[in-house]
Amino acid sequence: MSPQWILVIVLIAVVYFFFIKKKPAVTQSNKNNKKDEVQSSDMVECSTCGVYCELDDTILSNNKYYCSNECLEKA
Repeated sequence: MSPQWILVIVLIAVVYFFFIKKKPAVTQSNKNNKKDEVQSSDMVECSTCGVYCELDDTILSNNKYYCSNECLEKA
């Protein structure tokens, strides 16, 4: 086999792997699992005033997030 043919085969392989080959599809269930996970650094909106706070800094009451005791008392 001549060096020209080896070069052509290598170039075809490079083009295939970089441009044509598709990445494996991510299933819908994997995407949903990642979105459902709540982390402490996630931002949530206060149900009363609408200010966004980190999840660690909020108060959870009746499945609603509040930024302070004042907002909790207003609701």
